[in-house]
Amino acid sequence: MEYILNSMMNVVVPPASMVMMAFAWPTLSFLRAAGWAVKTFFREDMENKVVLITGASSAIGEQIAYEYAKRKANLVLVARREHRLFGIRENARILGARQVLVIAADVVKEDDCRRFVSDTISYFGQLNHLVNTASLGHSFYFEDAIDTSIFPHLMDINFWGTVYPTYAALPYLRQSHGRVVVNASIESWLPMPRMGLYAAAKAAVINFYDSLRYELNDSVGITLATHGWIGGDMSRGKFMLEEGSEMQWREEKEVSLSSGHVEEFARMMVAGACRGDTYVRYPTWYDTFLLYRVFVPDVLGWTFRLLLSSSGPRRHSLLPDASIAAGRPLLLEGPPIRKPATTSPRRAE
Repeated sequence: MEYILNSMMNVVVPPASMVMMAFAWPTLSFLRAAGWAVKTFFREDMENKVVLITGASSAIGEQIAYEYAKRKANLVLVARREHRLFGIRENARILGARQVLVIAADVVKEDDCRRFVSDTISYFGQLNHLVNTASLGHSFYFEDAIDTSIFPHLMDINFWGTVYPTYAALPYLRQSHGRVVVNASIESWLPMPRMGLYAAAKAAVINFYDSLRYELNDSVGITLATHGWIGGDMSRGKFMLEEGSEMQWREEKEVSLSSGHVEEFARMMVAGACRGDTYVRYPTWYDTFLLYRVFVPDVLGWTFRLLLSSSGPRRHSLLPDASIAAGRPLLLEGPPIRKPATTSPRRAE
């Protein structure tokens, strides 16, 4: 009986759903546009509110800090590389941030997350936005990874590095009816070759926060921001690991940094969070590929195979074992962006 029922549903539900969607789409589009206009007009005023940003030393995290600074928010900047936060703090103050607190912490350690959330509450007395930007990308063929110890490290940064801060901050965000803002990626639903682990982690992030949204029932807002290729700490095509971790593989290909795209994504991300948007996507034309993914997935498969077959032999190199034996930390990354605004602000008197 169950088999017969499922067989009937397989035949009836898909076409019926498409017909219903076709009729409902114009109305839903109008309601969505009207809701966007209302939320834009009544967007959240961030002046004197408290924003905690993890991964604030990254390119995206830095630009997000500047966007909140322009809205005169109080900032808490969290990263492992504390020395890189001092310059960001000064730029944020110039751009209008009320107070800026710098905290060195590791988002994959639950105790550290509890500590920097507790320090935030002790200093400011409240928390309004938690922005999770800590992320670690890669660009290598899965079978070419020599040291598999990097695998859990990637999952820790990209998944648990957002879950732990959120868990620690939720009680205080409930009190302020605040918001969690998450830096995700298009790879969460459009997996790219050579980015398998990153795509898997980002897919886990999207599904986790979509589930959490229903659990919280609007007591805490959640904004998921997905982006395509915009540059950042992966901008030199190299794999980066934090101090204390070792990696024996390095990508040789160099690509240019697109700082303008990072700034635009950060601007859209913060604006969307202040409007209360559920999702922020940049650039929006990537959504076209979702139709291919759903209706003609074979086309994407053929495209990726064609691109991989025409890209020539794989180019990768092994770092000399001597560098690892010497115990030197491997920090394989491009230089950080240090551009707080399109025009240089004048230092406040």
